[in-house]
Amino acid sequence: MDLVIRNVRLGREAGEQPVDIGVERGRIAAIARGLAADAEIFEAGGRLACAGLVETHIHLDKSRIIDRCAPEVGRESNQVKRIAPVKKLFTVEDVRRRAGETLEQCILHGTTRMRTHVELDPAIGMRGFDAIQSLQRDYAWAIDIELCVFPQEGLTNYPGTDELLVQGLRRGAKVIGGAPRYDTDAAGQIRRIFALAREFDVDVDIHLDFGSTPEAMDIHLVAALTEEYRLGGRVTVGHMTKLSAMPPDQLAAMARRLADVGIAVTVLPATDLFLMGRERDHAVPRGVADANFLVEHGVNCSLSTNNVLNPATPFGDCSLIRIANLQANILQISQAPRLRECFAMLTQRSARLLNLRDYGLAIGNPADIVVIDAQTPEQAVAEIREPLAVFKRGRRTVVRHPPQLLRPQ
Repeated sequence: MDLVIRNVRLGREAGEQPVDIGVERGRIAAIARGLAADAEIFEAGGRLACAGLVETHIHLDKSRIIDRCAPEVGRESNQVKRIAPVKKLFTVEDVRRRAGETLEQCILHGTTRMRTHVELDPAIGMRGFDAIQSLQRDYAWAIDIELCVFPQEGLTNYPGTDELLVQGLRRGAKVIGGAPRYDTDAAGQIRRIFALAREFDVDVDIHLDFGSTPEAMDIHLVAALTEEYRLGGRVTVGHMTKLSAMPPDQLAAMARRLADVGIAVTVLPATDLFLMGRERDHAVPRGVADANFLVEHGVNCSLSTNNVLNPATPFGDCSLIRIANLQANILQISQAPRLRECFAMLTQRSARLLNLRDYGLAIGNPADIVVIDAQTPEQAVAEIREPLAVFKRGRRTVVRHPPQLLRPQ
């Protein structure tokens, strides 16, 4: 073996004993106690290990632009309108620099797999796509990146966008997305997205049903098309803040429908909490979908970052564990099993959402391993514990030293 990571906890059950993970040629070769090998040793000291954090929904291309956009006026955010004029000035080099900085922060916080949404329309052309695709190649030593092309400002009402989406799919994008609320024909956009998914045999990941009331929800059409096109397990909807406005019985019925047709939900607590309830001047709703409730009713869910340092989310450090902690605070989650489920929404559930066949701490899988300064998943979420070491295919990519008190002599 080339590497042995000693004394890690796998976080699978309470009171488990530490084990060793042996790595050979970039893959997990053994998981057992007391592995004997003439190999590089990393001593984990009984800390938690997972198969890398999985970012399912982020916008690398428009991160770190808050200083370029017009300031927010009052409680009206108008994030898309504030970004649109700035987007026209993006260059490949500019997108690559900003997105690269964000990407490196994600890697430092333990992310080893990622789906990033990339905007395509005549204003930006393929410049953002070119930049992100170059990062996909250049950072393959640390992270696997999947591109989802989508129209942010409309599709049916924005001539030239459709052709760019087709170009992105032909150039290797594995997912087609959308944002129908910004289209004059929301249903038409959704139908076109599913038609492209069938034509190119790609997954679907749509920004959907962002709002404070459960009226006029597009999820019903998405569910019907998922059935019609037999895409169960390959469709994800992001945001879904309207779910937060549903009473429990209606939400349970909706969850059963999503589970039955195979639609996953990505909740984006940082962005949704920041943007929701802008029409209110008091008793502002949180507006964040209850991922734990959905999971408990059979829906696969992930928690993700969405935006970093732009008008939709003018903050962020790219820590998925912090995102899970935020979700737990917003939804008042405190029980250990539910906190553990929040951690699964950064790991196993996110991997399932991305249809990753080789994810997990199992013999034969790639040795993508993150050692976190915690003993259990629930402790990692509750205390926002940081990764201390990250390995990608058996090669260490991140070093972080635990903080140390310097006591007086």
